[in-house]
Amino acid sequence: MRENYTVTEGARISVVDDDESMREAVKALIASMGVSAEDFSSAEAFLNSGRSQAFDCLILDFRMPGLSGLELQRRLASDNCPVPIVFMTAHYGEEVRTKAMEAGAIDVLSKPFTEQELFKAVGKSLAIHKEIADGSDEKCN
Repeated sequence: MRENYTVTEGARISVVDDDESMREAVKALIASMGVSAEDFSSAEAFLNSGRSQAFDCLILDFRMPGLSGLELQRRLASDNCPVPIVFMTAHYGEEVRTKAMEAGAIDVLSKPFTEQELFKAVGKSLAIHKEIADGSDEKCN
């Protein structure tokens, strides 16, 4: 049974993962929510897109070659880009969860995760983004 999660129409979601099949699967789940997602194969590709401030929610792999998800999260925070982040990882453990949550992540999903877990985390992220957007006129540096 699918629970109802509020997803803002026109929400802008980004998926960053070095695994193409995972990116495609997450994008398909996001599409089933009635929202499209843009995907990037690395943290560097995401940053180089020049669109880091264009997203309401970032679904981010924790471990990737090059810049890790945690490093991207820290970079966005230091650039004053308060985009809510949902991490996903195949290497789930309390240490990973603690690091991500202490750095400001909304949730950490263990791969494989359920559709409901993703929907709940994205819904929460979008609600938080709305609160941030309503309270600030600032853009990323």
